[in-house]
Amino acid sequence: MRVLKPLLLASLLALPLSGFAQDPVDADPDVTIRQQGDRTVEEYRVNGFLYAIKITPKNGKPYFLVRADGDDGNFVRADQPDLLIPSWKIFSW
Repeated sequence: MRVLKPLLLASLLALPLSGFAQDPVDADPDVTIRQQGDRTVEEYRVNGFLYAIKITPKNGKPYFLVRADGDDGNFVRADQPDLLIPSWKIFSW
């Protein structure tokens, strides 16, 4: 029994752990820059997940919109987290 425990422990430690590893997360975000009217919109994504939007108006200070509640598309201003930005659908056909 004394020999069995160290052999069992050694065999468990020798198992490859590559099957337990998760996919590595990209350290650098993917940034999409586009013009929208008179402002520049930069979308920041990591592994396809949109987590922040930087809006730079033509005349004004740039500001960030960040996720308010996880997966949903609700964003709040990073400098004014109490300000809710409505995302209602008023009309469609």
